[in-house]
Amino acid sequence: MRPLLLHLDHFGSFREPVTVDFSDTEYFALVGPTGAGKSTIIDAICFALYGTVPRWGRENAVAHALAPSVTAGKVAMVFDSDGRRYGVVRAMVRDAKGAVRTKEARLDELDAAAPLGEAFDAVVKPVAEGENVTTEAQRVTGLEYRFFTQCVVLPQGRFAEFLHAAPRERQDLLVQLLDADVYERIRQSAAREEEAAKQAASFARDQLAKLSGATEEAERELAERLAALRRLAETIGADLDLLRAREGDIRRAEQERAAVAERQSVLSQLRMPAAVPTLAAARRAAAESVETMAADVARLEADEHEAYEALAALGDRGAPRAALTALDARERQQAEATRARAAATSAAASLEGLAAELSAAEQALATAEAQRERLRDAHAAAHLLNRLAVGEPCPVCRHPVAELPHHAPPADMRTADRALAGARERAQRAGAACAKAETSASMLATQAARLESELAALPAPGDRAELEARLAAIAKADQLATQARNAVRAARGGLEQARAAAEQVERQTESAWRTLEAARDRLLVSGAQDDPPPSLAREDLHRAWTELLGWRDRAAQAARAALAERKEQLAQARDRLAADRRRLAERLAEHGVVTPRDASPDQLGAAVAGSVARADSALERLKEERGRAADLEKQVAQKEHEAKVAHELALRLRANAFERWLCAEALAVLVASASDTLRELSDGQYELALADKTGDIEVIDYGEAGMRRSARTLSGGETFQAALALALALSGAVARRLDSIFLDEGFGTLDPATLDTVATTLERLAAGQERMIGVVTHVPALADRVPVRFEVSRDGKGSHVRKATVAP
Repeated sequence: MRPLLLHLDHFGSFREPVTVDFSDTEYFALVGPTGAGKSTIIDAICFALYGTVPRWGRENAVAHALAPSVTAGKVAMVFDSDGRRYGVVRAMVRDAKGAVRTKEARLDELDAAAPLGEAFDAVVKPVAEGENVTTEAQRVTGLEYRFFTQCVVLPQGRFAEFLHAAPRERQDLLVQLLDADVYERIRQSAAREEEAAKQAASFARDQLAKLSGATEEAERELAERLAALRRLAETIGADLDLLRAREGDIRRAEQERAAVAERQSVLSQLRMPAAVPTLAAARRAAAESVETMAADVARLEADEHEAYEALAALGDRGAPRAALTALDARERQQAEATRARAAATSAAASLEGLAAELSAAEQALATAEAQRERLRDAHAAAHLLNRLAVGEPCPVCRHPVAELPHHAPPADMRTADRALAGARERAQRAGAACAKAETSASMLATQAARLESELAALPAPGDRAELEARLAAIAKADQLATQARNAVRAARGGLEQARAAAEQVERQTESAWRTLEAARDRLLVSGAQDDPPPSLAREDLHRAWTELLGWRDRAAQAARAALAERKEQLAQARDRLAADRRRLAERLAEHGVVTPRDASPDQLGAAVAGSVARADSALERLKEERGRAADLEKQVAQKEHEAKVAHELALRLRANAFERWLCAEALAVLVASASDTLRELSDGQYELALADKTGDIEVIDYGEAGMRRSARTLSGGETFQAALALALALSGAVARRLDSIFLDEGFGTLDPATLDTVATTLERLAAGQERMIGVVTHVPALADRVPVRFEVSRDGKGSHVRKATVAP
């Protein structure tokens, strides 16, 4: 994993958006005062990938991502890993309760050819969102979070974690760094291959057992049977020709019998239609009925014409009907005007009584108001009496008061108010009733005057009795005309029925003649030429049918004799065919050819050919099965060998053996590489080695005559040197390539000579391989030797970062 671009927006101590560009940097230092925010940049790299930071003390804790006064923030990073470019974004938000949670998290694969400033817009495909981002980041970088912080990001105070780790923890890290889990996948694949090979061998054995009949003896028997069947096929032709000749004799005999049977059937089907004897009388009766019905229609049509002339003479019924309608309307309007005038008179009479009631209510109201005024004055006087004093001026007349007056207590004012309110309400109701009555009386008088005026404008009425008599006469004439019309229609219908009946009789007669002629034609076609049916004369239908039926009886007797003769000939031909077919079937059965009981010569020939083909096919199939059996025997041996090889491979790659051996070898290489670096850093005093029994990392101290002791006994500066040597070895000596390493502090404990050695080692590491080296330091002597510095400062607005290049 190699970071290219890091963007912080309100993350940690960075209260304003800032972007750090690592794209053209191989070796850099983060410098600045304590608390400026240097480590926050390293934290942001770790947080972008895994959603947490080692300094926060607990995985999945995001509360420290935002300052207490910040409500939202974001970290975004563009990085390369394994030849591909990725972009990861994590956004945080503080909810209403003050808790910080991740609002958005996503990981995308980016287009590596796009400009770095537009990288987040050049998404090739989404990789993960939400909680899946951390899992996919582990897959992309190849390291879990705990191992990432041991060999890529080395935070403050945790340099020595890998140095002091237990053997099992170191093995887990090395499994990931070496991709050693591929061997477990190989073991599992070998186990699957073993099972598949065993199943294939078992299946092949089962298939081989099914081919137990594929022997050399069976092949020889099939070959002999095939030769015999081929000889039979070559000699059976004459027998089949004889059968075909026998079948031809039978077909001819059947055709002759069928012809005689057809003639007999035609003769037996000839029947005289039942209506033929009575058709002549029916024709005469139908003609007489048509003539009678035509005379009746003519007479009734004359009566209809006379009735319609009488109806026309009475004139149209519309005028008398309109006169009666106008007379009815005049009578209705006269009654309505009478009712309106009576209502107006009644309303005027009731208005006088309501006016008297209104006058009485108004007088009672005036009396109530006067009484209330007098009572109010009495109350005012009683109130004033309490303020009078003898000798003092009266507030009314301004004269001195000689003697205090005496007044009886006045009545209650509320009683007078209620009496006044009741009188006012009654006066209002009386006024409203009087006004309503005046309006109603006026409207009724207006309506009565309008109706009387409209009635006077109507024309003079006609005589009702005369009008009704005229309408009755017209209705009677119309009834008579309708009856005459219906009688004509009925007569015409009867005439049509009589004509239809006559036509039906004619059609029956013609059909009987056609039936007779068609029957004679069929008899001519099917009969013998020496005795044809008699000729027909179109004079008397019944006589013609009688002559033809007499000839039929004579011809039917001759047909019965001929049919018996043909049946005898057909039975003899069938017996000969059955005997010849039976002899041939016995011959075929001797060769194992089974045929249907009534098989034709072609079917018998096809059966022999089919037997030859099946025998030939069976022989070829048996040869194939023998070849397949040989192949299956080889396959069983091969699959059993493959299963054995896969079994041995799975045993060799078991996790408790091969993986432990591989990690032990890798750890030995790792410790040897770290030991070389430590020897250089310690000026030859220290080397690293593995304990034989426990697998712990030990230190060989040549300052103490090569004494071996635990790495935990080293001082702080010595521990830093040993941990740095292991980190550098992890970065370059293991199978998985690590593209970057970040060291957070720890250089302040080194003496100048060791610091110079460390600086030289880092410079050589950065220059010798394509790896990014980043250090966080307060030591000027180290910072001055780093070619690129990111200067971090902090003020009241938060942390800031500035990139500076050191001149060589």
